[in-house]
Amino acid sequence: QVRLVESGGGLVQAGGSLRLSCVASGSIFRVNVMGWYRQAPGKQRELVADRTTVGTTTYADSVKGRFVISRDNAKNTVYLQMNSLKPEDTAVYYCDARGPMDYWGKGTLVTVSS
Repeated sequence: QVRLVESGGGLVQAGGSLRLSCVASGSIFRVNVMGWYRQAPGKQRELVADRTTVGTTTYADSVKGRFVISRDNAKNTVYLQMNSLKPEDTAVYYCDARGPMDYWGKGTLVTVSS
């Protein structure tokens, strides 16, 4: 079992920055990929960014050049640095850990005002 706890969401003006954190605990050795998804009201959950254990990263086209995913293995934490935020980035952001099973955090709300 893997437990994920997100933090760092909040209200920010367009053009601002936020950093999300996701602390993982439990059977972390089973996790191959950690990432961030988001779900805006009335929309499907979508991948924002993910990172494999060897450092390969994937980003949604909509966030390339603005968001950076990173991982601190010593702290079992994955981060999402979000810069140049736009109102369309408003969503609940979920941390995801993938291995033999898929684990999810409860989410953290990011609201970007225009």
